[in-house]
Amino acid sequence: MASERQKQGGVQPGKEHVMDPTPQFSSSDYQPSNKLRGKVALITGGDSGIGRAVSYNFALEGATVAFTYVKGQEEKDAKETLQMLKEAKTSEAKDPIAIPTDLGFDENCKKVVDEVVNAFGRIDVLINNAAEQYESSSIEEIDEPRLERVFRTNIFSYFFLTRHALKHMKEGSSIINTTSVNAYKGHASLLDYTATKGAIVAFTRALALQLAEKGIRVNGVAPGPIWTPLIPASFNEEKIKSFGSEVPMKRAGQPIEVAPSYVFLACNHCSSYFTGQVLHPNGNSNH
Repeated sequence: MASERQKQGGVQPGKEHVMDPTPQFSSSDYQPSNKLRGKVALITGGDSGIGRAVSYNFALEGATVAFTYVKGQEEKDAKETLQMLKEAKTSEAKDPIAIPTDLGFDENCKKVVDEVVNAFGRIDVLINNAAEQYESSSIEEIDEPRLERVFRTNIFSYFFLTRHALKHMKEGSSIINTTSVNAYKGHASLLDYTATKGAIVAFTRALALQLAEKGIRVNGVAPGPIWTPLIPASFNEEKIKSFGSEVPMKRAGQPIEVAPSYVFLACNHCSSYFTGQVLHPNGNSNH
């Protein structure tokens, strides 16, 4: 799956611009039809991987897009994504914005929401997507600082962003949370990451119940093995080379194969009776 150039030494966040092969965030077969025309979307971790593909597809579908990236770490990927979105957006949509931040803290999440609302007036779609993961062969290797760091990024940020964004969301709005196939089948060497992804499933189901009376739908997407910067930043060379080969389809998925799930869940006329649900683009890897 990867060349020698691919190894990123376990340093997170991963960098998409150094990946070889580059993840596929778009497809000439994708035919947009203004499914998100007039919508304002906030997408966390939107500079690369699944977030980039979702941002791009949302722009194609007519949405005005704001995305976050890791401050001081992902500027090059963010700059490239921002340019892609400007070229992809429809004439009616406003120019996209990229916001550098550390989402693990409530104050930062509030600042992100305020910046989006100041620029665009509201939030119609919130995509909680940012995540980090680290391999460990034993629970004994996971100390308190690391556990807190992973939980802050992967689940605390979902709570923080949602509580602030809701003030600017109305009936017909949508929240979509990125969980993982690992929440359903487990992963021996990604214990803390997997625990956060299980928490996201429960968070999605409970929040959907809480917001149903407000007419705000809450759903999730649980990708399987997808070729994103998280992979070379997390695994050793041997695992990178065989990544995705364990699923029945015998390959890793691409971000563009996941992004339409988010478009579907964000589009009211496509998924108006979906809430508290999780879609599973995983190559049948949950067996």
